[in-house]
Amino acid sequence: MSYLTTKDGTQIYYKDWGPKDGQPVVFSHGWPLTSDAWENQMFFLLGQGCRCIAHDRRGHGRSSQPSYGNEMDTYADDLAELTASLDLKNAVPIGHSTGGGEVTRYIGRHGTSRVAKAVLVSAVPPLMLKTPANPGGLPIEVFDDLRKSLLADRSQFFLDVPSGPFFGFNRPGAKASKGLIQSWWMQGMMGGHVNTYECIKAFSETDFTEDLKRFDVPTLIIHGDDDQIVPIGAAGFASAKLVPDAKLIVYADAPHALPNTHAERVNADLLAFIRG
Repeated sequence: MSYLTTKDGTQIYYKDWGPKDGQPVVFSHGWPLTSDAWENQMFFLLGQGCRCIAHDRRGHGRSSQPSYGNEMDTYADDLAELTASLDLKNAVPIGHSTGGGEVTRYIGRHGTSRVAKAVLVSAVPPLMLKTPANPGGLPIEVFDDLRKSLLADRSQFFLDVPSGPFFGFNRPGAKASKGLIQSWWMQGMMGGHVNTYECIKAFSETDFTEDLKRFDVPTLIIHGDDDQIVPIGAAGFASAKLVPDAKLIVYADAPHALPNTHAERVNADLLAFIRG
């Protein structure tokens, strides 16, 4: 198992698949998951000659569980340390959900000297929380309820979310996958209790507006228009307006977990964008 020890002593687990001279593609996962959530895309792009790298965010999966640094600036700095330690050049960072926030803050804080292109999938930017300046966001009560459920019965909560809105299994006619539900539960339970709790504030209350304006590389934004976790109006559509010349692809009637529910289409769109 490969680990990076960050400047504050946190151990970050990561996978590094493929040829060292292949196109580096760096994946950031959603909450409360791990790098395993990207294995469909990593396996596919590996077969296309890419070098695929994915890490478990601090406090998640196999990484350390410090009671500090559970916020976007530090998440982005961890990603920057990993990218630098592997000396990646012309990389394509790809972030899903919370991971999209991590990628966005990384570019906002560290620039694009090591970045060729960027991809945001069902991503939380520019801001999930409803505020006077962001009337299309979600009320704070939504995130307070998440915190209450997490504290009341974390294990059951980590069964309820994937059984319902995350994969869209609560929609009429949807066929739930027990395997996906169990995988989501397992990944969530691997994370630290403090870490996954504090990450809710990080993904919901961080404003990425200024970070998105700093993007100066080709950017692909993918979002489902039936995303019940990160609604497209205040997320994908809003981000596409802030990133210069961004390409937006909307998946009709699609849920939040596109890398799982629409893996083949996501794979094809990623490959076309990376090679384009």
